Amino acid sequence: MKKEKFWQSKKFMVIISFIGLYLLSTGAAWAVFSYINQDPSVIIGEGGLADARSNLDNLPKTEECPINGQLYTEIERDIWSGRRPYTMVVENHVDARPLEGLHRADVVYEAVAEGGITRYLGVFYCGAAAENVRVAPVRSARVYFINMAAGYGEYPIFAHWGGANNLCGDCPGGTKSKSQIAPKVNAFALLEKIGWRVSQGNDFDPHFDVAAPVFMKDYERLGRPIASEHTGFTQTDLIAEEANERGFNYKYKGVAWDKEFTPWSFVDDTPLASAKAANIAFEFWSNKPDYDVTWKYDKEMNSYKKFNGSVAQTDLASGVQFTAKNVVILFTKEEISVDDEKHNYYEVIGDGDALIFHNGDVVEAQWNKETMFDRMLFTDEDGKEISFVRGPVWIEVVAIGNEINY
Repeated sequence: MKKEKFWQSKKFMVIISFIGLYLLSTGAAWAVFSYINQDPSVIIGEGGLADARSNLDNLPKTEECPINGQLYTEIERDIWSGRRPYTMVVENHVDARPLEGLHRADVVYEAVAEGGITRYLGVFYCGAAAENVRVAPVRSARVYFINMAAGYGEYPIFAHWGGANNLCGDCPGGTKSKSQIAPKVNAFALLEKIGWRVSQGNDFDPHFDVAAPVFMKDYERLGRPIASEHTGFTQTDLIAEEANERGFNYKYKGVAWDKEFTPWSFVDDTPLASAKAANIAFEFWSNKPDYDVTWKYDKEMNSYKKFNGSVAQTDLASGVQFTAKNVVILFTKEEISVDDEKHNYYEVIGDGDALIFHNGDVVEAQWNKETMFDRMLFTDEDGKEISFVRGPVWIEVVAIGNEINY
């Protein structure tokens, strides 16, 4: 008679069953998912993730987000602990509004893309753990957004739909001249240089090697006719699944994404009895009023509410107005129309002046980002790091000399 191996025996199966029941009953399965550095939403399936998310409102918020300090539940922490930051380029053209998903971003950067029209880079990590966030419209990359994204650890997911580049189907040698597109604004070249734009890499671009359903187009998203460039969208759970398949979980090739990441310092809300900065108003370019920004302070929420061109900026699906616990005005060198295609360039590596608004107060600050892979840090006049209030941080990249009214 052939001898039965232990791992094939009934006794072994009973032991394994008891272990499985124990893990499920104690909730330790979540710890196991985090331990092996895979995304729980991929391992347990959509049903299991939906069940875990269904009870979040009844759980205490005790876990600090490493990106913006906001407190979340243990379940949300276990979900993001298997992931890495997903940075996404989102447009802000007036014809594309309302936008989708930015209310779930932990940090948002806003800067002019071209012609005074602004664009966003949203950083999704903790705030996207509670639900599958649809983000739209996804648009093309700019060098300064790549430089900001690179501060979020080893190989953050960088999601965009195309980008500034020198590729040309009918040009000599297949490339545009330097006068057509200046090398300093060539986003594709920079992505290739830093090793992101490779097959199965962390650069997620449907023009390159990420297919549907990760990126799709929805021509009915606004319920009215819109141009094709305003229709692209993605979903954070689908980004998570694609990242998982490529090995970009908490670790990539054995290296944790936050090994060299520098977290900011965070404090609890301490609103002023009487706000010094109740309204923040400024323009990016003087001839583009639809992109002028106003942040209005809500003392009860101890948050700032965002308006574009005097209109409340809200999320399409939820109707929630975009808010920030911290609004940063980042003064930087602006170069307009550096080439024939009229690309702009904003210097976000180095140092400069900043204004930080929170708690109804304003703090004069200095920003510093020594290399593209460093996270931008903020200090006061004595060189001491400035702490952010726990919650969303919006960073407005504004040309040096622009007037800020508050």
